[in-house]
Order: sequence, then C-alpha cells, then structure tokens
Amino acid sequence: MVTTMKPETQIYLAHFEALKKRLDANGLLPLSALRHRAMERFAALGFPTLKHEEWKYTNVAPIARVAFQPTERGGSAVQERDLKPLGDVMRCRLVFVNGHFAPHLSTLDALPSGVRAGSLADALRSDSATVEAHLAQYAAFDHHPFVALNTALMEEGAFVHVRRGAVVEEPIHLLLVSTPNGAPWVAHPRHLIVLDENSQATVVETYIGSGWTATEGCPYFTNAVTEIVVGENAVLDHIKVQRESAAAFHIATVQLQLSRSSTVTSFSISLGGALVRNDINAVLGGEGAEATLNGLYVASGTQHVDHHTLIVHAQPHCPSHELYKGILDGKATAVFNGKIHVRPGAQKTDAKQTNQNLLLSRDATINTKPQLEIYADDVRCTHGATVGQLDADALFYLRSRGIGAAEARALLTYAFASDILNRIKVESLRTRLEELLFTHLPQSSVERVEDEALAR
Repeated sequence: MVTTMKPETQIYLAHFEALKKRLDANGLLPLSALRHRAMERFAALGFPTLKHEEWKYTNVAPIARVAFQPTERGGSAVQERDLKPLGDVMRCRLVFVNGHFAPHLSTLDALPSGVRAGSLADALRSDSATVEAHLAQYAAFDHHPFVALNTALMEEGAFVHVRRGAVVEEPIHLLLVSTPNGAPWVAHPRHLIVLDENSQATVVETYIGSGWTATEGCPYFTNAVTEIVVGENAVLDHIKVQRESAAAFHIATVQLQLSRSSTVTSFSISLGGALVRNDINAVLGGEGAEATLNGLYVASGTQHVDHHTLIVHAQPHCPSHELYKGILDGKATAVFNGKIHVRPGAQKTDAKQTNQNLLLSRDATINTKPQLEIYADDVRCTHGATVGQLDADALFYLRSRGIGAAEARALLTYAFASDILNRIKVESLRTRLEELLFTHLPQSSVERVEDEALAR
C-alpha cells in the first residue's frame, strides 16, 4: 500500500486499513481494487492548499489538522422529533445518522413499483452488478483529493434506481443528520441515483445538524459524493439543502451525467456550516440534453462557503442555464467559480451563466469567477457576475411608508433570495425554506452610507 504519506493524511490510511478488513470479511471484494486506487491517489494528492488554483480562496487547513475518527453505528440516538426542525413532511425518506443508515427513521411506503431506494451498502450485497456498473464511473478522483478519499472510504449512502418508464410522484428524501458524538468525527456518505430511460423523479438531499448548541466546539466533517445518472428522455429534479451546524466542515461533490434528450434541474441551497465547499458538475453527454443549475448561499459571522460548478457540453443542441445567488453578512466569505466548457463538435450550444451577490456588511467578501471555455464555433454562450449592497432608493421608499430600517432590509434581502426558492417545485420544502430564510436572514449592521441615504 502507501509507504510515504504526509502526517495529516496518515490517519486516513489507518481508517482505510480498518475498513478494508471489515469489508473483506463481508465479502465486498469487487470494490477492493477501486478503493486501493483511490487511496493511492489521495496519498499522492494530499489536502489541497491555497497554492492550488481550484482552492486558492478556500483554506482546508482546519480540516487537515483535526484527527477526525469514523463513527460507529448506533452511536447517537435520534428520534422522530429530532427531524422536526426541517419541517419534514415528505413521505419517501431515507435517513442516515452520522453517516449510518437508520431504517427505523426511514419511510418508503409511498414509492411506486419500478423504483428501488435503500442503503447503498445493502445494494452492493444484493445487486452488485447494477451498482458497480455506475458507481465511481462519473465522479473522477484523479485531481480531486476529497472525492478520492470518499471513494476509498465510502461504506454507506443512498441507492435510488428508477426503472424504465417509472414516474415517481412523491419526492424521495435523503436526510443526513449529524449529531454530537463526544469527539471530532468524519463520515463519507456516497449516494448513487440512477434514472433509466423515460423515467421521472425528484430527489431531495438534505444535511442537518441536530442537538448541537450554539457554543458547541467539537467539529465534525462530512465528505459527501453524489453520482446521478439520467437516461434518455428522463427528467430529474435534484435539490441539495445544506443546514449543518456551526461546528461543521462540509465538502461535497454532485456529479450529473445526462443522456440524450434528458432534463435535469439542480438546486444547491447552503445555509449552515463553518467551512463549506460544493462542487456541482454536469456533463451533457447526449444530444438535446438540458441542464439547469440554481443555487443560493447565505452566510454570516465567519462562515466560508465555496461553490464550484462545471457544465460540460459534450454533444450538440444542448441548452444550459445557471443562476447562483449569495447573501453575505458579518465577516463571511464566499467563492463562486463557474465554468461552461464546450467541447469540439458541440455545435448549437446555448448556455447562460449568472452569479449575483448581495453584501450586507463592509467586512463580507465574495470572490466570483464565471468562465467560458469554447471549442466550437456555432454557439451562444453568456456569463456574468454582480456584487452589490441593498439599494438605497428602495430602502428609502420602504422607510417612507412606515417600514422600519431592519424590516426594510429584511424584505429586500428576502426578495433577492426568493427568486431562487420560488423555482423549487416541492411545495412543502419551498415553504419551509422560505420560513427559514425570513426568520434567519443575517442581521446586517446599519451601514453609515445607508443611514445617510435614508436621511436625505
């Protein structure tokens, strides 16, 4: 195996050796070679530093220097009432607690025939051929150390398979709950979602912290990877909601693979966590495929939120649309790096990318970099980014009608964000997110420039 590793990565080799013994004992040998390659790659790459272009604004040193340990199944008792903060009313639900599948909290009665949903670990034992045909085939780990680490150490996660022609009316909810465990812990959830041709489904992927106090000082680390395969003429809505606690490090990759004439709408909603990095990649691999990427991130205090998106137009006649919005307060920092890549031969591409940011504090910082890489000559591609504060004239208008300064700022901020939330089709989730947004928007300090404008 690996003979030379950096000190900060050595602990994960021990995790790997312990996991390997356990998995070999359970007969899961077909993944052994894949895991070894991934671990070797993680050892070679190590944790990224600010010298790496893709990580120049996100410092993961706080993750590297903590000796995180894997959690044990049943280590934390979570009850149904602990899930209420989410306002969870979706009937199809797979629940994971600190990375482990919790069957007693999961409900799948509303799933129609032709749909399979459950633990990835169970699927590997009962239907390894289907799982291995797709698992780790799309989320490449050659240049991404956290994907490599997840691939080496993945053990549990969700497996959703919607068979040909099946239509799932109810959203399928993957709910991952993080609770205090007495020491710094790490989980590597791995999700695989496969839609066969002519199928349709909505999948909601939610991460929440439960039972943490405002002063909880024990960190935890979620390193998640979700691979989504969408067959010909299939339609998928995927909504990822991140509401981790203030003690959380959250690194996640969502990899979308689209086939001919398929349609995917992706949402990434980030509201919690201390250090967050989301990579959302979509490959339009069939002619006529269409992808829409929407995102909203809200950060305050010293939170750091990073979104990297990549849309690859690999075939002709593929449209894509992307809109990400950010709201930052206090000393929060954020990163948006979006790239549209048009391969040779992907003619008639129609792609639009927009990033808009609202800064509620002079100490908040956003680094935004929309990009185009075009290797075809018959395309229409646009990109742009904006960074600004609340409009002084709009504030004055609201104040002149008897609305207080704080309420006016909250209304304008809510209006800015609701453009994203209103696009979510799951009514129960959209309503809950709107409530959270209205009651937990960052309380911006009264800027002198605003006061001067309102006094005129």
